Amino acid sequence: MTKKIQLNARSNQRSRRDFIRTSSLLAAAGAVGTSLTITRSAHAFGSDEIKIGLVGCGSRGTGAVAQAINTTHKDDISPNGSVKLTAMADVFDNRMQTSIRTIHGREPNQIDVPKERQYIGFDAYKRVLESDIDLVILATPPGFRPLHFEAAVQAGKHVFMEKPVATDAPGVRRVLAANEVALKNNLAVAVGLQRHHEPRYLETFRRIWDGAIGDILYTRVYWNSAGVWIRAREEGQTELEYQMRNWYYFNWLCGDHITEQHIHNLDVSNWLLDSYPTECNGMGGREVRNGQDHGQIFDHHFCEYTYASGVKMFSQCRHIPGTWNNVSEHAHGTEGYADLSGAKIYDSKGDLVWKYGQGGGNGHQVEHYDLFAALRKGELPNEAEYGAKSTMTSILGRLATYSGKVVKWEDAINSRVPLADFDSLATMEGDPPIRPNSDGRYPIPVPGKTKVL
Repeated sequence: MTKKIQLNARSNQRSRRDFIRTSSLLAAAGAVGTSLTITRSAHAFGSDEIKIGLVGCGSRGTGAVAQAINTTHKDDISPNGSVKLTAMADVFDNRMQTSIRTIHGREPNQIDVPKERQYIGFDAYKRVLESDIDLVILATPPGFRPLHFEAAVQAGKHVFMEKPVATDAPGVRRVLAANEVALKNNLAVAVGLQRHHEPRYLETFRRIWDGAIGDILYTRVYWNSAGVWIRAREEGQTELEYQMRNWYYFNWLCGDHITEQHIHNLDVSNWLLDSYPTECNGMGGREVRNGQDHGQIFDHHFCEYTYASGVKMFSQCRHIPGTWNNVSEHAHGTEGYADLSGAKIYDSKGDLVWKYGQGGGNGHQVEHYDLFAALRKGELPNEAEYGAKSTMTSILGRLATYSGKVVKWEDAINSRVPLADFDSLATMEGDPPIRPNSDGRYPIPVPGKTKVL
């Protein structure tokens, strides 16, 4: 019988709420074992050069490399030592070449990726992991993340992986299982939920946990915007290549924007409450973004999440031009209210009683300062569990909006319904997990009819 995964916010780790009181690095060290199979992983890099590899050479991967390399110049924040990019992988050569030019233009002395270490194809990640890198950055479309993370851990590499870490429950479970190996083998794992590293959030949360707004009653989180890019179909593309190029609009690759983007806001609520929802109900649909190039994802979601304590999280995400744009998180308590993203606290009368002020952000960069500083000191942060469970929170919301039903966490996390078999993809001539009908349209979830579990 398959063992079910139960909801457990701490899962034998120190409470993140307690940990933050004494450290700005939220991820507790992951050294829980004495495996001798990976000796390099336990090394304190000190002033040594750290070699990194990149898997996924799009804009986020390129940006993450630039931020990792930039830690070399911040001796006041992280100990001395160089970071150099030495291997890269992508399924598209043109995307890799753009990334190489961009990185070389910024830091020509910190990239050394000759042609023989530029790997192309679905199996290119394996070649990067076979090289002598110390750490790999995983930044492909998120559906590939569980496969690549598992392989990186087996190869004994430290990992920085972008959020979300999966697009379905089997993928989340795969990440959690691989992380158990990472913990035993003393591997650092960072996840691109960068708000955890921003001083303005850290100080706001500390004050709330010290009672600044009393007992928390509910949270509100938003990612409402006009939407993102569209990459139209080009002549000569296979169906798989088209979907890979236009990956944001296909659930097996993206997980819908509630997962790919809104995860940041959902994660803030989980972090504040030091817990994860037990159930969710929601609604959503495709109001304006319903063309052939829009694949199968919704353009709006509204969710009501419930935690075991009875606290509610109200969640909105929307991609509709001309509507109210807002990306923020808020918490309401018995004695006041907090604008979490704005780093402000108000009393029960609505009067401002504290604000962080300017600065304290730049989380995309600071998360790399923290990671590389930790590695140089011999510390092994591990953020994979909360990365995986906040990913699952977003998936739980998608299952609720697609079905129009109340979905329980336990049922969702133990779902045996995968969106794709990523291990089987070999060439662009292969079959994607979904195909358009004769009108060029893809299967769209219909609340009340679509079965999600």
